Amino acid sequence: MAAPLLRCSGPGRRWALTWIDGGSCHGRGSPTGPTSSWRKRQSSVAQQLLHSAHKPRKGEHKWAAVVGLEIHAQISSNSKLFSGSQVCFAAPPNSLVSFFDASLPGTLPVLNRRCVEAAVMTGLALNCRINKKSLFDRKHYFYADLPAGYQITQQRLPIAADGNLTYGVYVGKRQSQLASRMVRIKQIQLEQDSGKSLHDDLRSQTLIDLNRAGVGLLEVVLEPDLSCGEEAAMAVRELQLILQALGTSQAIMAEGQLRVDANISVHHPGEPLGIRTEVKNLNSIRFLARAIDYEIQRQISELENGGEILNETRSFDCKLGCTVPMRDKEGKQDYRFMPEPNLPPLVLYDTTSLPPEGADPRQVIDIDQIRAMLPELPSVTRQRLVQQYRMRPEHSFTLLNEVGLLEFFQNVMKETRAEPKMVTGWILNTLLGYLKRQNLAVWESPVTPSALAELLNLLDSKAISSSAAKQVFEELWKGEGKGAAQIVAEQQLELMQDQEALEQLCHATMEGHPQVVMDMKKGNPRAINKLIGLVRKATLNRADPTVIKKIVEKLSP
Repeated sequence: MAAPLLRCSGPGRRWALTWIDGGSCHGRGSPTGPTSSWRKRQSSVAQQLLHSAHKPRKGEHKWAAVVGLEIHAQISSNSKLFSGSQVCFAAPPNSLVSFFDASLPGTLPVLNRRCVEAAVMTGLALNCRINKKSLFDRKHYFYADLPAGYQITQQRLPIAADGNLTYGVYVGKRQSQLASRMVRIKQIQLEQDSGKSLHDDLRSQTLIDLNRAGVGLLEVVLEPDLSCGEEAAMAVRELQLILQALGTSQAIMAEGQLRVDANISVHHPGEPLGIRTEVKNLNSIRFLARAIDYEIQRQISELENGGEILNETRSFDCKLGCTVPMRDKEGKQDYRFMPEPNLPPLVLYDTTSLPPEGADPRQVIDIDQIRAMLPELPSVTRQRLVQQYRMRPEHSFTLLNEVGLLEFFQNVMKETRAEPKMVTGWILNTLLGYLKRQNLAVWESPVTPSALAELLNLLDSKAISSSAAKQVFEELWKGEGKGAAQIVAEQQLELMQDQEALEQLCHATMEGHPQVVMDMKKGNPRAINKLIGLVRKATLNRADPTVIKKIVEKLSP
């Protein structure tokens, strides 16, 4: 029998901010505060390791790194996984906590239908096998921000398993070629999030905010098929794009909606795998890559210097650029997994296994119905861009990877007559270059899609030269509200359309530089380029170089 999915209860009461005194201030995931000298020493070590070469010296054995990821994605839902409490980022502390979230006696979990549908949709998008019957378990561990003393998860029989994720990495000497990679997905499971511990070192206390307690998570467990920080970063970014395309998670890492734990070890090829360390709670793709690459080099350096790797949990200090110990795992924690007694097995249906007669349709989840609702996934979007606009795969990859850039491109294409190749070049080279130099997001660009489309129309119709177009773009970037045509008119940047006047100017330039003309006749390519430059200078860059070249070649006997 399927678990009851329909809720009738609303959010519970507000709970006051609580605190835990004394020695627990460095409790969950909070390393002790380092002194200034320790930080400087660690920073120096981090820089040395990050700049050390991957290539071994002569006579040394090569090292191989093994990286596995556990990714926690917050499900896009109005309420929590097992209670009716609202989900809202940055709400006042302990303002969204029901009796169940606070683990008061007598409260029972009620499964959120939306979270189950999100898990099924994500599993289908990641080529997983959807288990028609899955189970919930209690995972026991004790932290102040986990009121029940256990987390409800799916350890034994998750909702989805045995999938794969295809992602792209840049290869080649210039890192300009795109290569496809695949990582296996072990399982996808539903589970609760914990609360949040806010550590106050000055007062030696920890404050607890339970707003996040009970929020629905998708834990995506990847097999250890990755080998470096770049591969991990690109795999997580691809998963992030998939989740956002599905709408199953907003996956905003800055808001803690996508968090990654990385398991890392090194070994010599052909030998058993090394002892692994776990780097917890990485909430930035850039920091994920840096943390993994640092930890790989740290382990290699430790082993080459006769040390040993401890099976421990570490965190990444983004200011120092290194990982620091949190706690060791030598005495492996016994989570005492047990079946969740208050939730029956979760049963799903498809066309081959219909629900029993009389079943409440609101309590039935149809796998095939969800499969039919799958939107266009990022990989399909890239293929469509390549076919529709004849762009290079690397360009389609960048358009999707940069937040908002694909929408910007599509809006420009709606309003311009320019070829897709020209539009792609201007967006990826010029626009993106300006954005990155000023550390701006696409939506913060002072140049709108309409403004860029107007500029490209002028360039495509040969009303202005490419150099003039760059001048116009600089003016547009100032955000003064002027259009491209207005800027061209004010600064007199339009190309000369009087062919006869241009021919006279070319003739006068050639007469004034007979030696350059002689060099051109001898086949010196620099000579004709110099003549073109002289003519353009005389026209204040208002003449088309291609037209000038044709006239010069015609005038030379």
